[in-house]
Amino acid sequence: MTPYHGTYTVMITPFTADGRAIDEAALARFVDWQIEQGIHGLIPLGSTGEFLSVTDEERHRVAELVIRGAAGRVPVFVGTAAESTWDAIRYSREAEALGADGVMIIPPFYCTPTDDELYHHYKAIADAIGIPIMVYNNPATSNVDMLPPLVARLARIDNVSYIKESTMDVTRVRDIVRLCGDSMTVFGGIMGYESFLNGALGWVAVGSNLMPREFADMYRLCVESVDVAAARALYRRILPVVELVGKHRYVTATKHALDRMGLPVGPPRPPRLPASGDDRTWVERTVSELGLMVPPPQVAASA
Repeated sequence: MTPYHGTYTVMITPFTADGRAIDEAALARFVDWQIEQGIHGLIPLGSTGEFLSVTDEERHRVAELVIRGAAGRVPVFVGTAAESTWDAIRYSREAEALGADGVMIIPPFYCTPTDDELYHHYKAIADAIGIPIMVYNNPATSNVDMLPPLVARLARIDNVSYIKESTMDVTRVRDIVRLCGDSMTVFGGIMGYESFLNGALGWVAVGSNLMPREFADMYRLCVESVDVAAARALYRRILPVVELVGKHRYVTATKHALDRMGLPVGPPRPPRLPASGDDRTWVERTVSELGLMVPPPQVAASA
């Protein structure tokens, strides 16, 4: 089996109460809690980690703290996306130097590159580092849709070995597996359960910020024990969280939920605003109904 598989949390970035600085203690507690709960891997500085809202110095520090905190217990893939290929190379080299196991890179998100430009973008990054790249297909945020034939072309680049396929069309997973074979391991994005059933070996999940054990168990049930009935039952349990952190709520709802659970991680950075109105009510109701509270002794022990 591929070296990296399972459910990986695309992590929030904890900020201080005023949002002006990284809350390093909260980040350390969060990393420990995720690993204690059985998550298979961690991905800081993705979209959920507000990577576009942190400085270069903060990027470096977050990657450093997560890698140090994980301490080899689980793999860490660092988000190193940038609009400029040169910046993406720089971030990726920094992540490798810090000890990252891999990097996750969404395409340049403003210039709408062509397939040839995307190929050269990823090829230049791959040539500059020695750790694997997880390409990230999310046309809703990048304005670029990497269709399976392009993914198959990218899979011929050394080090481009993983993809987070984050559209709502799980036939993409099927087609990538068919076209790429062992040269590209698929991680689902939004549609984790459905992606596993179509051949994915991983899930890069937002909801596992809140339910790491259960989201990790989805991989175990779908891929390791192939217990579809149990997986379906678990899916029904976690679906409220999958829906809660979908669309525009993926940062704000996740952060408010963690606060309600007893793991405060500060506010999002503007222009995002803290959860309010119906979204806030939805978050609080979901946390209460699913019993997502984290006991204080567990948090204290991991501090």
